[in-house]
Amino acid sequence: MPLDTPTPVKRALVSVSDKTGLVEFGRFLSQQGVEILSTGGSARALSEAGIAVVEVASHTGFPEIMDGRVKTLHPKIHGGILARRDLPEHLAAMEEHQIAGIDMVVSNLYPFEATLASNADFDTCIENIDIGGPAMVRASAKNHDFVTIVTDPADYAAVQAEMAAQGGAVGAALRRRLAMTAFAHTAAYDAMIARWLAGEVGETFPKRMTASGSLQQTLRYGENPHQEAAVYLQGPARPGVATAAQLQGKELSYNNLNDTNAAFELVSEFDAPTVAIIKHANPCGVASRGDLLAAYAEALACDPVSAFGGIIAINRALDAETAEEISKLFAEVVIAPAVDDAARAALATKKNLRVLVTGAMADPAAAGLVMTPLAGGFLAQSRDNGRITREALKVVTRRSPSDQELDDMIFAFRVAKHVKSNAIVYARDGATVGVGAGQMSRIDSSRIAAWKAREAAGEGVAPKTEGSVVASDAFFPFADGLLAAAEAGATAVIQPGGSMRDAEVIKAADDAGLAMVFTGLRHFRH
Repeated sequence: MPLDTPTPVKRALVSVSDKTGLVEFGRFLSQQGVEILSTGGSARALSEAGIAVVEVASHTGFPEIMDGRVKTLHPKIHGGILARRDLPEHLAAMEEHQIAGIDMVVSNLYPFEATLASNADFDTCIENIDIGGPAMVRASAKNHDFVTIVTDPADYAAVQAEMAAQGGAVGAALRRRLAMTAFAHTAAYDAMIARWLAGEVGETFPKRMTASGSLQQTLRYGENPHQEAAVYLQGPARPGVATAAQLQGKELSYNNLNDTNAAFELVSEFDAPTVAIIKHANPCGVASRGDLLAAYAEALACDPVSAFGGIIAINRALDAETAEEISKLFAEVVIAPAVDDAARAALATKKNLRVLVTGAMADPAAAGLVMTPLAGGFLAQSRDNGRITREALKVVTRRSPSDQELDDMIFAFRVAKHVKSNAIVYARDGATVGVGAGQMSRIDSSRIAAWKAREAAGEGVAPKTEGSVVASDAFFPFADGLLAAAEAGATAVIQPGGSMRDAEVIKAADDAGLAMVFTGLRHFRH
């Protein structure tokens, strides 16, 4: 049979976990004269809607056994699915063994992801691993020249339209697309199970790494206009940009999404009302205050030039007063866990401004893997969910930092975690006052951050780096970077330590009258 010949649907097997649209689709098949085989809850749902159903056990002549573990694993099911209708020997085998052809399989799998999300115990998770379903789906997808496989309720409408137009048949192009969807469905399902079991046996990096996602949206283009791009979701969902509701504004771009994610992850680090302004995935201003309006003003003051066209992330419900101030700046995106009605009204005048609501903040301590592509492979590592506390800090200079310096050190080091390396962050009174990012030399990052602070202060005004603390994401390999910070007016330093020249750097700090602490924790971000 030519591949481009539509295949008629005379008999369908229906066995689904997700029953969205099932009754309507089943009724359509019945009206088309299709005989429906079904099992369990699917059979009950169809029967209760008045749709004629043949139980699989009746069709096979073999009962369900082992608590339903064995019901569709039968030659009369798989023979009916896998038989090639263009091979005489297959047709002869069907006749000899009284196997009726199955022309459509409608199946999606046990809700394993939902079971995991419910924190079910190990045995319950095992029982929610589907066996018969994947076998039928894969068999149908393999034999899609003759069998239509439907795994996604979103495809019911397309199948109905095709059958209505083709006199009850399904064309080759749709069958092939549905087969692709089916193999992706079972691959994602198996990947989820494999990841779960790897965690259960303590394998962070198993011999084979599997990853999957569900398409949320195709984008106009990628990082540049000649690149294609899309957004995929991975479960269980973590609050953030991928799952946020967009209240207003233009379609989000690839770069918008990337930068907004960086901004939201950063403000999620802080408990006090905090605002972060991000440009090209780096913060150009971050501040924590008693209220959002004050935090926004301080974040903007750090680098108002770079803030133009940036991303604004907030870790509280956005209020009207803060929204009104934000509306005075050209920004691409505002993201917050909530936006009250008055704030929405204040932002509504900025028609192109994207406003995203996440419903909650991301947990900065959450575990997970981050993957980076390589030519011929990829890198995988655990998320940087490390955090420092006062108790973990080691004072290495003669002068100990004051309580205010300690607070600012912890603030600055948390911000530095989200700045591209080499990263230098100056902070004072819970706000960044200078950020140096992504330089090949740490001393250049120190100098750029200090220069930014002088530019923000204006001519004749002392920069806010005077009396600030400075955080470095990694150790100072030489004393020059630290001395550049001292020249900018910093009084205290927080860094991981661990350099071969730590003694030289500590001496330079003592000579300059600086207080310095080591964290023992590095935050490279490339």
